[in-house]
Amino acid sequence: MPAPWHAGRREGALQKLLWLPLGLASRGYSLGARVHRAVYSGGWAPLRRLPCRVVSVGSLVAGGSGKTPVAAWVASLLRARGYRVVLATRGYGRLRGDAVHTLSDGRRVRGDVVGMGDEPLVLAAHAADVPVLVGRDRGVVGLRAISSFGADVLVLDDGFQHHRLARDVDIVTLDGGVGFGNRRVLPRGPLREPVSALARAHAVGIVDGPLSDADTVLLERQAVSPRVFQARRRPARLRGIGVPAKQGESATALAGARVGMLAALGQPSAFRRTLEEKGATVIAERTFRDHHRYRARDLKKLRREADVWVTTEKDAVKILPRWAREIDLRVLTIDLVVAAEDVFLDWLEERLR
Repeated sequence: MPAPWHAGRREGALQKLLWLPLGLASRGYSLGARVHRAVYSGGWAPLRRLPCRVVSVGSLVAGGSGKTPVAAWVASLLRARGYRVVLATRGYGRLRGDAVHTLSDGRRVRGDVVGMGDEPLVLAAHAADVPVLVGRDRGVVGLRAISSFGADVLVLDDGFQHHRLARDVDIVTLDGGVGFGNRRVLPRGPLREPVSALARAHAVGIVDGPLSDADTVLLERQAVSPRVFQARRRPARLRGIGVPAKQGESATALAGARVGMLAALGQPSAFRRTLEEKGATVIAERTFRDHHRYRARDLKKLRREADVWVTTEKDAVKILPRWAREIDLRVLTIDLVVAAEDVFLDWLEERLR
């Protein structure tokens, strides 16, 4: 997160002056977000309603807040309870122009990162038995989910701002370490729309919490009696890319290790925090903007900065093994652990009924 987005950071008079254009743009963005939501919630534009239940998992904050692993978790556990579930995602940055593409049919993956984008592949990996469909218009995707897979529940990844599709449940995720940032809307802050939009959320997931006291008070003030649950991204295993490729190594191997961090994420600080919590010391960083499409040159000279590098699953799908032949590059796989998950799922099922 850029420095001016951090909550509680003091801003001098010069900084405020330099950021004034961003503040003006932020007000315009905020007004546009309010109007866009009001057009649909106020009935000025028609909502598309699907003949199946729709669960949206999204966020107010731009960048990583755990929404993709939460969407995969919701889909997998609903399927385990007997629902016919399909995951729908936009596939940010994809090159294919298909209205709807079937990335996974719940048995095998049929696409790549160039055609589909990075997050759909992460969804398919974490919800391996759930079909994953990719398309900009989630309503059209939903119709395909019903016709091709008989879906009775459609789970939207990053769907909180997709107002034109009616939902039965809206789940919003927040990164505990980031919270609402400086509480300002893009581009002056990290928010996609004002915090008041939380009034439309049925549930809020705090990922890698807790939130700060100030953000907790703001959440309680803005959200209307939401179901709050706690989740944690737990490092599971390390697998290698290139040579040497160490497979099946426990994430506990990070304890005491001096590593480099390679990431193209919305919130790279969250990944750094994960590595440090496992006992690693991050001695070098090479970061890129979210959804960056890697090239071989992005990995050059890594060995000069650290002997071992660690990256994320989202990044790994965009890195060809041949680019890492001379690098000890490892992928940290993550499991999502949700506190009292059966209680939350019982509540979710009741909402869906």
